[in-house]
Amino acid sequence: MTGVKLQPTRFVRSVLKSFMAESGLEPRLFGPHVSRSPLIVRSLKLLTREVKLRVVNASKGRVDLELDITKDHTNRLKIIHGGTIASLVDLGGSLAVASQGLYATGVSTDLNVTYLKSGGKVGDKLQAVAECEKIGPTLAFTKVTFTNPLGELVARGSHTKYVKAAWKGSHPYTPPEGAEIADEVD
Repeated sequence: MTGVKLQPTRFVRSVLKSFMAESGLEPRLFGPHVSRSPLIVRSLKLLTREVKLRVVNASKGRVDLELDITKDHTNRLKIIHGGTIASLVDLGGSLAVASQGLYATGVSTDLNVTYLKSGGKVGDKLQAVAECEKIGPTLAFTKVTFTNPLGELVARGSHTKYVKAAWKGSHPYTPPEGAEIADEVD
């Protein structure tokens, strides 16, 4: 189903699906916890609903995310690790660019994170809002804010992306030929 324009939420979920299929870090940190043995990999499709990170909603310039915090996301104090949040700033910024209709989301030029308080422990849900504040022909500027289960602001980040090459051959909200499309309903 390529060449078809998708609604923003389905489009952004499709971009996230591509990150999970093609990247090294994102599926290890935010995907289902599985062995890489050939037997388990064949069963991976059975685990697609167990991903730890979800796109809850997306609209032009904004993506709402939710992370189920697991032990893989924590530090020795048993709270969410700052590196997990920094990785979410990176991925969230990319998904905010995708919410503008770009399947290719560019490369990072700058990333900053400010930690304000604990983001949670194993079993908690960390909420994130990623926004594309400005996008031009060369750069995109994004911000990501994080709240804990009590709704308190726990961290914020900014992420600048070089997007010049991402515009080439791009058709808004249309995945490229051969891209796997996310299901309409979760």
